[in-house]
Amino acid sequence: MKASYLNNKWMRAAVPALLIHACIGSVYCWSLLKGDIATEVGCSVKEIEFAFSLAIFFLGMSAAFGGRFVEKNVTAASVVSCLCFSTGLLLTVFSIYSKSVLGIMLSYGCLMGVGLGIGYLSPVKTLMLWFKEHKGLATGIAISGFGLSKVIFSPYIEWCTARYDISTTLVSMSVISIFSMLTAAWLIKKPADWVEPKVRWKLKDYWQVLKNGTFLKIWFVFYINITCGLALIAFEKNIAVTVGIAAVMIGLLSSLTAFFNTAGRFGYSTVSDYTENKQTIYKILLASSVLAMLLGFAFSTFQLFNLSTFVIVLMLCVINAGYGGGFSTLPTLLQSKFGMEKISTIHGLALSAWAWAGLSGNQLSNLIINQWEKPYEYLYVVLAALYLIALLLTFSIPKNKEAIDYEEAQQEFSKIDPSFIE
Repeated sequence: MKASYLNNKWMRAAVPALLIHACIGSVYCWSLLKGDIATEVGCSVKEIEFAFSLAIFFLGMSAAFGGRFVEKNVTAASVVSCLCFSTGLLLTVFSIYSKSVLGIMLSYGCLMGVGLGIGYLSPVKTLMLWFKEHKGLATGIAISGFGLSKVIFSPYIEWCTARYDISTTLVSMSVISIFSMLTAAWLIKKPADWVEPKVRWKLKDYWQVLKNGTFLKIWFVFYINITCGLALIAFEKNIAVTVGIAAVMIGLLSSLTAFFNTAGRFGYSTVSDYTENKQTIYKILLASSVLAMLLGFAFSTFQLFNLSTFVIVLMLCVINAGYGGGFSTLPTLLQSKFGMEKISTIHGLALSAWAWAGLSGNQLSNLIINQWEKPYEYLYVVLAALYLIALLLTFSIPKNKEAIDYEEAQQEFSKIDPSFIE
């Protein structure tokens, strides 16, 4: 029997969540890794850039289809996440030695991406069960760890790569992740009074969630928020140079925006505990994003009061906070609409929006800035319009809790092909 001091919400939920998310969140350090990886492989950064997009895509899709697995056994899910994530890092090193661009795509992109998705989802429901009265705080604890990871790993990656090489850095990150994530898998456990419903999910059940109007609205709001956030964050360094921020200060700016990303994850989700309608938080973060983009456009275009640099930095901080807050408040928003029993599966399906946004966000910026060769002010206007669409969509999300009719789905599928419901 395990020691009694372990059986509390901090040791069974909060600590494991932070250990897992602080490791897998290092995927956002790709910008610090890709240059050295490309040099060692002997290719251009452009040739391996898609590995990051693949990682985010497989993150979202593995979460979408791995939700039921997480529901059934959170410990096993945490172990699988550890194996996929750490093995993906190690195989990336093997791919570097093999000079294989395809190997990097498969290891850093596909395999590691699966570890990211399962690991991202694993602790969320457990946290919400332990922190029954403060579910927003609970999800904020976990998902802020994902944002905090960049703050932790960035200086380590720069130090280790400069002192040794990129392969040593990736191996050491894998070793750290193995130790931390297996410790988390050993600690994580749902409350003793929670009995997991033994419900067999079939294709019809996934279909019924995906066709639900409220779910679809939440999915599109989440998708737009991530797409816009990535579109701006991907060109953060370029924007800083454009407004005259010195090269020596760009690292400080990166740390500042990473801090706001983390603060948004924790702060918005905590505030959601005190709001009756959880979509209120999305209204706040989307409205602030619209305002930030419009201010960035106005001050950058017209050079108002010589404050354009300050306003652009403020804009980046606000967008990062809203980007992070969108992730951390999603589980409580879904739980308020569809209940707790199947939250991991429904949350996983919603995270598929992250997969597609990972592909579209960077491409949107690249299209406007590089292909159309337009100034950043055009990007600001486009993003403001998209944020406004998402904001208007949140006002149409029903305030009441909904039940998903799985029996209706069974009837629909039985009419098409009985084999679907077996």
